[in-house]
Amino acid sequence: QVQLVESGGGLVQTGGSLRLSCAASGSIFSINVMAWYRQAPGKQRELVAHITRGGRLNYADSVKGRFTISRDNAKNTVYLEMNNLKPEDTAVYYCNAEFVPGVGSWGQGTQVTVSS
Repeated sequence: QVQLVESGGGLVQTGGSLRLSCAASGSIFSINVMAWYRQAPGKQRELVAHITRGGRLNYADSVKGRFTISRDNAKNTVYLEMNNLKPEDTAVYYCNAEFVPGVGSWGQGTQVTVSS
């Protein structure tokens, strides 16, 4: 079992920045991929970015060049640095720890609201 706790969401104006944090605890040795997803009202949950155990990064096209995923292994924490935020980035952001494809744990989510 892995427990995930997100923090760092909030309200920001267009063009602003936020940094989300996801602290993991429990059986973290079993995690292969850490990811951030988001879900806007009326839309499906979508992958924003992920970082693999080996450090490989992947981003959704909509956030490339604006968002950066990183991790601090000493703190068992993954971050999502979000810059140049747009109203369409408004969503609940969820942290995910994947053990094998399709199997993992989710955090409770943190709201990000970008005002125009």
